[in-house]
Amino acid sequence: MLIAQISDLHVTAPGSTPTTDYDTNARLAAAIAHLNALDPRPDLVLITGDLINGPKPGEYEALAEILAPLAIPYRVLAGNHDDRDGLRRTFAGAGWMPMANEVIQGDFIQYAVEEFPVRILMLDSVVAGSPVGALCERRLAWTAERLAEQPERPTIIALHHPPFDTGLAFLDTLRCLDGADELGRLVQANRNVLAILSGHTHRQTALNWNGAYGYVAPSIAYQIALDLTPEPPYRWTEEASALALHLYRPGAGLITHLSPVGDYPAKDFSRKARNS
Repeated sequence: MLIAQISDLHVTAPGSTPTTDYDTNARLAAAIAHLNALDPRPDLVLITGDLINGPKPGEYEALAEILAPLAIPYRVLAGNHDDRDGLRRTFAGAGWMPMANEVIQGDFIQYAVEEFPVRILMLDSVVAGSPVGALCERRLAWTAERLAEQPERPTIIALHHPPFDTGLAFLDTLRCLDGADELGRLVQANRNVLAILSGHTHRQTALNWNGAYGYVAPSIAYQIALDLTPEPPYRWTEEASALALHLYRPGAGLITHLSPVGDYPAKDFSRKARNS
């Protein structure tokens, strides 16, 4: 199974001023074309939050228009820039978006993706009005119940806010804080959990967390400059938009490759390699 992960799209309404100098809508459109052109195509595109930049009027309509050409099944998570009601309205006809009267966890958007060899638990880490993430008792109980249903099946947990430190000092103050230790204990107790996939920091990061693979995807919109000093400034960088490709192989877990969005032609060195 091949999973493409894109994150932090920050789509804006037509005519509005983006937060940065980058045309985030154009960057998402380029990423959609990039995904459609991949060979082999991913089985699923996982979008780990901050689909829009507001929430502001017109953003979800713009998002739906840009996503329309995507020829690959996809699933979405809420991020701190998203509006849960807006997400539900936008994807109400998709067949996989849980509506408010269909869920027992209240207003949270949480659901299991069951159609693929790897099960994916989509976990809502959003705290309304805050950039900081959290997992309350109800969200953690939902996660524990889902893990108990299929304890042998390879499983990924996806959420917007990383539940672990990334080494990016300022951004680590904005990660999933409350409930992260409890989630870590669930991961440690359920050895079928392959990975925890997240976004939020606009910077690729990978680590081992409680015996599972922890990964933060880069942003489609723009990257945060890499700075591992104790008190770094908060800076954007001109690095390319990028997405992650997670290849699942039984017995090997996830193998992740970074795929920059853009034209990077491959050169054939096969003859040179044979003659060396």
